[in-house]
Amino acid sequence: MKISGFTMGKNVSKLYYPIKESIESILPIVDEFVIALGDNDEDDNTLELIKSIGSDKIKIIRTVWDIEKYPRGMENAHQTDIAKNACSGDWLFYLQADEVVHEKYLDYIVRQCEKYLYDKEVEGFLFNYLHFFGDYEHYNNCHGWYPEEIRIIRNDPEIHSYISAQSFRRILNFNGLTYRQKNDTYKLKVVKLDAYIYHYGWVRPPEYMGAKIKSLDTIHMGKKKVSEIYQTRTLVFDYGNMNMFEKFKGTHPKVMQSFISKFDWRDKLHFEKKYKPQRFKLKHEKIKNRILTFIEQKILGGKQLFAYSNWIKLKR
Repeated sequence: MKISGFTMGKNVSKLYYPIKESIESILPIVDEFVIALGDNDEDDNTLELIKSIGSDKIKIIRTVWDIEKYPRGMENAHQTDIAKNACSGDWLFYLQADEVVHEKYLDYIVRQCEKYLYDKEVEGFLFNYLHFFGDYEHYNNCHGWYPEEIRIIRNDPEIHSYISAQSFRRILNFNGLTYRQKNDTYKLKVVKLDAYIYHYGWVRPPEYMGAKIKSLDTIHMGKKKVSEIYQTRTLVFDYGNMNMFEKFKGTHPKVMQSFISKFDWRDKLHFEKKYKPQRFKLKHEKIKNRILTFIEQKILGGKQLFAYSNWIKLKR
């Protein structure tokens, strides 16, 4: 059995993504790790950072991003597919540049891949998610933040990254362009794993968080629209009232220790009881979602109502 890791990105170091730590977190269990690395800005050192890992398992594909040809976030999916298509493993383990796997899960993940290798009905594996928010001591489990996602898929040419690269689907007769198409697409049949993806996408200095949001907005809305929006929007992000979030009581992956040690923006976070940020509301701050969060956490034991689901769970 062979497992390939893969990811994609552009300017990820410049935007404070822990891409080196992400790669290193699963490097011990993969036979290769393929990275589709875009045309980074001159002040980005992602390529040097990846090379510093010093592993012959790593394969880098240089790419050029085209958000006009792949609008509405689809360039993310296109770039993901470039890396996926270069993988040679039986199973393909996808991590975005801000996702990390705890070392305590590695042996278990390999055993599950071995267990279902010849069970062709199993097209992938589903992971739980921990969305860290603001700092490394709190995570966001509010309504609307996806609690699960597919991160291992079978090496099948009909399986593609989907929409904006959050998930995967089987797309028949794919034209290589329309990653948002709904016709002739099928949810993957997956096995749920008792393992977590540690998502650090919402933990970075406020000025980097603002820059990251602007970058994602550009990929989804285009440069012209974003230029108009950011004429009146600050790039220094306000994480809002931190009392909304759960306190993390576990341990972080060992590969994250050095990255976490750089945390120096605690004085920019707000723990005042009645603090309200002066910006647009995030989804977990809206009244409807706050009510649903209360019901889910206080009455339903954490089970999400109307939860996002882009898969078919197999009973195994």
